[in-house]
Amino acid sequence: MDIIYEKEYVLTDMHSNAFGRAKPAALLALAQDIAGEHATLLSDSWEGLQKKHLFWAVSRHRLEIFCPPRTGETLLLRTWPMVTTRVAYPRAVEGYRKDGTLLFRVVSLWILMDTESRSLVLPGKGGLTINGCNRGTEGPLPISLSPGHYENQAVRTVVYSDLDRNQHMNNTRYLDWIEDLMPLAFHRDHYLTSCMICYHQELLPDQALSLSWQLREGGLFSLDGHLTNSAVEKRIFSAQIQYAPVVL
Repeated sequence: MDIIYEKEYVLTDMHSNAFGRAKPAALLALAQDIAGEHATLLSDSWEGLQKKHLFWAVSRHRLEIFCPPRTGETLLLRTWPMVTTRVAYPRAVEGYRKDGTLLFRVVSLWILMDTESRSLVLPGKGGLTINGCNRGTEGPLPISLSPGHYENQAVRTVVYSDLDRNQHMNNTRYLDWIEDLMPLAFHRDHYLTSCMICYHQELLPDQALSLSWQLREGGLFSLDGHLTNSAVEKRIFSAQIQYAPVVL
């Protein structure tokens, strides 16, 4: 099996925001789709992993957008596994126009989880070996983000449409939640150029999250999300995002 896997996607209205640009969460969803297909070819399917009481989850994402794709464009996505770390299986995804222009890239840290204990299964312990390579075009691995308490507060509850088939909140939905915090006019005039999201714990149906966030001058956005009804404060996810003005 080739270590590099390619697939074409056509961007439709389903992938787009109100201004015809691809939603960052949609780009993460495309990256997740091609990564899942390739992981199945290299190792095992979702159904096969379930029989072993395992499932894949993403612990961190780093997304960089160099030129926002637009509705109707055909994208060529290219993915490959990077060298396995002590705890995770990094994976790179790159998105191109047909003319070869690099539009965006994603580096994700994938981990194996036990379906019953919901705990981490270290590489080498789950019976899966994925031989990766670092080609040199990848972005840097996503790193941890320090906790922060910011001036703006919001509460959001996990609903049915946020869930994936592992019955927890899909990692792409976190970015939708983040972008919902800014008004329409902000998204008209700005686009996301980079983001890093750390998923510290999984978020389950009907759980409510307290979102503490701040948008600074220059377009730097920071957020921390914690469970609202926990006796001990549980940090669920954190994010740091850079926005830039749209150039007409």
